[in-house]
Amino acid sequence: MELKELTRRLEKVEDPRRTSHGHILHKLVDILVIALCCLICNGTDFEDMEDFGKEREEWLKTFLELPNGIPSSDTFRRVFERIDPDALAECLYDWLANNRKEGSVIAIDGKTICGSANHKHRAYHVVSAFVAENQITLGEIATDEKSNEITAVPELLRTINVENSIVTADAMSCQKEIVRTIREEKADYVIALKGNQHALFEDTQLYFQHFAQELPKHETLEKGHGRIEKREYRLLTQLDWLDGRESWAGLNGLGIATSTVTTGEETTTYTRYFITSLTELERFAYAVRKHWAIENELHWCLDVIFDEDDSRARKDNSPLNLNVLRKIALSLCKNCKDKRVAKSSIQKRRNRAALNPDVLSAILLG
Repeated sequence: MELKELTRRLEKVEDPRRTSHGHILHKLVDILVIALCCLICNGTDFEDMEDFGKEREEWLKTFLELPNGIPSSDTFRRVFERIDPDALAECLYDWLANNRKEGSVIAIDGKTICGSANHKHRAYHVVSAFVAENQITLGEIATDEKSNEITAVPELLRTINVENSIVTADAMSCQKEIVRTIREEKADYVIALKGNQHALFEDTQLYFQHFAQELPKHETLEKGHGRIEKREYRLLTQLDWLDGRESWAGLNGLGIATSTVTTGEETTTYTRYFITSLTELERFAYAVRKHWAIENELHWCLDVIFDEDDSRARKDNSPLNLNVLRKIALSLCKNCKDKRVAKSSIQKRRNRAALNPDVLSAILLG
């Protein structure tokens, strides 16, 4: 893909600025590309975008028009406050979705943008769909509260292509409507089960307490940083005894994952339960492990590497639009195969991109 392809896609985003009372000095596509490049290169705010543009103006002119030079920080701020975040997300996530692998695990989870609250609205809670294998975001929906995640998930699933994938989610998404939507979209599911589904949780917990040892198990062992974690997975597919199983679309199994963590002389055991449409133990275990990618490879990176929660952008749509661009920047950094950065951490890739326009071009090209 050439850099021109990126600009072509961004041209589909509707410009929110009024044109009847004056001439627009800066093209929307130029503003968006400069902002994306700035975020890749360790930028965090609108002032950084202006500074980055001025430092790299000659390089930017090789694929952007820039008819009136580099926009001011105020221009960046006004534009990001007014762009429709859904339109921006659809444009850019569709671009990344071309790289999704068949049969991948798509993890669903929400994250609150802690610094996005102001006197007009609470902090935005964004529910994302994240492909665990190649670590790209497929889509997102913003809500005003975490409790609204239950209604947001079915809507999100209908806007993205999850066919032939395994959708994973935490216990908040253990809802009959969500399960039904996943099956309607021709996907499998592995969803955590807790006390919010009281009867089903109690029946599942009671069964595994008495009969878990009779089931085949799949084991994994991880060692590192003075920590040893042993995981055991078991899957029950004989559900004739389970009351109300017909009301859960495609329910083929109940699963248990037990993690035993040893650090020094201290050992702790965690037990989690799941409902699933899968019938193969190894696929179930794989999906459970992969779900944590959305926490470790997306939410943690946005907070720690991209400093999202420290962002001062709070007005109107700016927190959501910047959230979209950060996710795109993160995915591009993670999927860059250029030999100059292929073995580097995400932060080192960003540092190299900030120092070398050729590395930045390689990250943009994927």
